[in-house]
Amino acid sequence: MVETGLAGRVVFAGGGTGGHVYPAVAVAQALEQRHPGLQVVFIGTGSPFEKRVVEGHGFRLLKVSSRGFLGRSISAKVGALFWTGIGMMQSLRVLWELKPRAVVGVGGFSSGPVVGAAILLRIPTMIQEQNYSPGMANRILARWVDRIAVSFEETRDLLGGRGEVTGNPIRMEFASVKPKARGTPFYVLIFGGSQGARTLNQRMMEALPRLAPQRLALRFVHMTGEKDREPVEAAYEAQRLEARVVAYLDNMAEEYSRADLVIARAGATTVAELTACQKAALLVPFPHAAGDHQRLNAEKLEQAGAARVIPERDLTGERLAREIEDLLKNPDRLTAMERAAAPLARPDATVRVAELVEELMS
Repeated sequence: MVETGLAGRVVFAGGGTGGHVYPAVAVAQALEQRHPGLQVVFIGTGSPFEKRVVEGHGFRLLKVSSRGFLGRSISAKVGALFWTGIGMMQSLRVLWELKPRAVVGVGGFSSGPVVGAAILLRIPTMIQEQNYSPGMANRILARWVDRIAVSFEETRDLLGGRGEVTGNPIRMEFASVKPKARGTPFYVLIFGGSQGARTLNQRMMEALPRLAPQRLALRFVHMTGEKDREPVEAAYEAQRLEARVVAYLDNMAEEYSRADLVIARAGATTVAELTACQKAALLVPFPHAAGDHQRLNAEKLEQAGAARVIPERDLTGERLAREIEDLLKNPDRLTAMERAAAPLARPDATVRVAELVEELMS
């Protein structure tokens, strides 16, 4: 029986990207709402992005040292091992002081030292894996933690047969987003993950001259990341296309509610948001994602008819413009994609993961 009115502290460890941070924030919000006396603390890399998201949602953020291992030289891997050791010592000290009732690892290289330290201190532990193919940190931790939550049934086989299939948690504000009534103008939402994607930005700029004749019918919201905002904004202005170009979007749920079509990468959180909001999508998986997990995530939607997938190697401005024009001119196809997305949604994912954390703390 799960204890009601839980008090004390719970720690969420990991992050670095939106795919790790946003699901953790979603579960933290649910726990805070269900247990007002519970204190939630995040431990991560302390990056500006993490600070903006975690502290922006009202949670405390602490930093430990860590470095990633994948795709690095031998000397860099040795350095990463050294910093992981430092992070483990820092985590032991922080957890000893915080005395949390549970530690939840959400992936990303900063989760390893914190969850590892929690295991050594005999604090109840859990990992939450967002992607079809687990990241390195969660693969290593899976054999030692008390609980595992996964988004896909197939992921359990990659984690030694362990794990409860919960779906990927999304923030509470997405629950109210529904498919919009079709009409003019046709809104296109473009973003390359939580911090932008240069390739997607460049190909979109190349697509604009072909889309310019449709300027009366089209509206764009384009999140570019900090570095590309000015050139992308200038490209829209040059073609006299109406667009709001920003480095970062604070209220994604509101942007989804306006969108007829979403063009994005295929991180697990993006996929979960798309299905929850029942949005048609053109997905361009990041080809260097660990375990090729973005391709696997995207294929799930494509097989269901909810998205079209364009490998980055095949992405051109002309192809992008052609796909947008096709869906603009064929609203029935767009509606069919939206309907296909609905059965893939897991609206109870956030509550289910929160309940696992509650059981861990009881």
